[in-house]
Amino acid sequence: MLIAPATASAWFLAFVGPICFYVAFSDMARMKIPNLAVMAMVVVFAVVGIFVLPFEDYAWRWLHLIVVLVVGFFMNMVGLVGAGDAKFAAAMAPFIVVGDLFSVLLLFAAVMLAAFITHRTARAIPAVRRLAPHWESWTRKDFPMGLALGASMAAYLALAAKFGTA
Repeated sequence: MLIAPATASAWFLAFVGPICFYVAFSDMARMKIPNLAVMAMVVVFAVVGIFVLPFEDYAWRWLHLIVVLVVGFFMNMVGLVGAGDAKFAAAMAPFIVVGDLFSVLLLFAAVMLAAFITHRTARAIPAVRRLAPHWESWTRKDFPMGLALGASMAAYLALAAKFGTA
């Protein structure tokens, strides 16, 4: 059965969207991306992907996970990203079409900038901080990258569902 790319993206988004929200929330609250969320992403791709992608595409996309994991491992070793960020980015990778890579990087840059400004502005407002007084991200110097990663993944899949890639 051949499914239109937009339909595949919509199916992925239905399952991945809540995980992305959880990752963003968890990273802001505890400055951690749980391994459970990373594994959930991989399981969603494994289960849903086999039904919504042509088998050859499905098989090749597992290489995306491996490549991003290796790159993320080295970025973590030199202190550029956290381990959870690297693992979650690797788990996101199979959902992304190679031909969309440049667009995804631009989307991530825009979302990262917006997330950083929004987070830093929100933490400067006492009324907002009182809504979640125990969030670690309010006091830590580093940025909860899961906010930008989760939002980027959800936005990519939503755009792909709308315009027909993935």
